[in-house]
Amino acid sequence: MTDLRTHLSRARGLGSAKSGLHHWWVQRITAVALIPLVVWFAVSLVMMSGADYATVRAWIGSPIVMVLLILTIVIGLHHAQLGMQEVVEDYVHSEGLKLASIIALKFIAVFFGLAASVAILRIGFGG
Repeated sequence: MTDLRTHLSRARGLGSAKSGLHHWWVQRITAVALIPLVVWFAVSLVMMSGADYATVRAWIGSPIVMVLLILTIVIGLHHAQLGMQEVVEDYVHSEGLKLASIIALKFIAVFFGLAASVAILRIGFGG
């Protein structure tokens, strides 16, 4: 059967994996989201330099600061996981090792994201 679609119509698909465009967009969106978060975090670290433990703990205990810290870590880890997944997909040629590596990357990102979030919440709530 003859395909009557134009070349552009055929090319508008997401490729053979059907997820490339989504992956690309999420990586760009997380990168843009990280810009203000990392700037805020860096400025905060400079402002907190020389502060004692109680001051830093009180700062982390602020609800806005807790949310921003957790967002920075979670978005940063997700962005890093997406980037590392690209590296694995491009340079690991064994399909089994590629799949295992991608799954391991996702689990590592989730583990460290949860661990960091729990630590921030414990410090913030005085636990």
